[in-house]
Amino acid sequence: MPTTATTTPYAAFLLRVSLGLMFLAHGALLKLMTFGIPGTMGFFGSLGYPPIFGVVVIVAEIAAGIALIAGVWVRLVSILALPIMIGALIQHSGNGWLFSATRGGWEFPAFWIAALLVQAGLGAGAFAVDTNKLLGRTPATARA
Repeated sequence: MPTTATTTPYAAFLLRVSLGLMFLAHGALLKLMTFGIPGTMGFFGSLGYPPIFGVVVIVAEIAAGIALIAGVWVRLVSILALPIMIGALIQHSGNGWLFSATRGGWEFPAFWIAALLVQAGLGAGAFAVDTNKLLGRTPATARA
């Protein structure tokens, strides 16, 4: 029977890639390719945010998706993505719980927040890019 020590890296990997694919789907496919930059900026403007926030969110979601899938700086990326999801939670909080409600409820952003916190706690897991090698560090000189 597998132990937690042997399965945890693979569970973290599965969560990491799932979150990464979801960020890519929302940033690249939905916001960039479906709504476009002008549409996304217009939407953020209609919510009372500076329209440029739409571009910032597109870039952040695509970058987070790529980093999570690759397994690069996973703890940091998971924490840095939280403000996006907290903003989505705030935006959807008045629409009810279910995300299928008109204008979307808050269940999906709340789940993303929980999943990002879990990912930050677990770390990258299996099959992650070795960021020490990217930075030219050896394990003895690497910082925790």
